[in-house]
Amino acid sequence: MADELMLEIVTPEKMTFSGKVEEVTIPGTEGEFGVLRGHEAFLSSVDVGELNFIKDSKKTHYSVNTGYAEVTANKVTILIETAEKSDHIDKNRAQKAKDNAEARLAQIAKDDVEYEKVRAALARAIVRLSVAEK
Repeated sequence: MADELMLEIVTPEKMTFSGKVEEVTIPGTEGEFGVLRGHEAFLSSVDVGELNFIKDSKKTHYSVNTGYAEVTANKVTILIETAEKSDHIDKNRAQKAKDNAEARLAQIAKDDVEYEKVRAALARAIVRLSVAEK
């Protein structure tokens, strides 16, 4: 298809996805953004959230952690800490992580050095649970 673009999702462990897609939606730190073929080139930081793309008119969902996205007119490269496809997420493990983070947050003060780490763990668990349902 002439309107496809190349998408690569890369974690420190492996190339999670590489292929032609119709569009991709990325959770940027300044807000979610979508990319189609012919997009203006730019760099963006990526936040914890849901990354999804459409390939052959089918939407695929990933839960992602922080990283960077490089966009060119015909390619999007995502360098990300973690990326889990929706059907590979262990819902029980994600629920336990959410429960543990909520319990930990209830026990520590907002000015504790661990507070932001635990809050980030809670955000990741919530995103994983949400994406696992898709």
